[in-house]
Amino acid sequence: MLRTVNRVLTGLAGLVLIAVGGAVLAAGAGLSVPSWWPWTDTGDVLLSRARRERWHDHGWWWPTVIAALAVLVLLALWWLLAQFRRARLAEVLVDSGDGEGALLRGRALETVLAGEAEALPGVARAQAALHGRRTTPAVRVSLALEPHASPAEALALLTTQALAHARDSAGLAALPAEARLHGVKHRARRVS
Repeated sequence: MLRTVNRVLTGLAGLVLIAVGGAVLAAGAGLSVPSWWPWTDTGDVLLSRARRERWHDHGWWWPTVIAALAVLVLLALWWLLAQFRRARLAEVLVDSGDGEGALLRGRALETVLAGEAEALPGVARAQAALHGRRTTPAVRVSLALEPHASPAEALALLTTQALAHARDSAGLAALPAEARLHGVKHRARRVS
């Protein structure tokens, strides 16, 4: 759904910008523009002095314009940031082996996977996020390792224990995973 909305909005914005930009360029170059177009001469400006001063006596005009533009900028930033958010998988289809399946909440599997990963030696914190399709999910795991932990050992334990248990309990043929490891900040020890 988000992709469709993005494509429609991007297409409409592109068409409007191309049409307006092309018409402004055509008027600036002295080419023929439609009679209804507000700028028909090469010397025309976007906002004439008379139009700017028309609202000068109204104290509410410029704050309203600035507030409206600020709202537009905030909406555009919100939309841009929404593009970077990755959709989480709401449910996973659990295969029972007899051809029938059940639906498992994605958050429940994420919570259990993160809890099991946090219980691994050397892991201070863990987060898990499912994505993909409900029949073929994938997981992103973020591990915060303690200062003494070995990243290779933590990754091996994550793969052989936590991810294997999640894959087997959900009856999945495979559970592709992306693991991000980072260290926990700690204070330096004083030597006396």
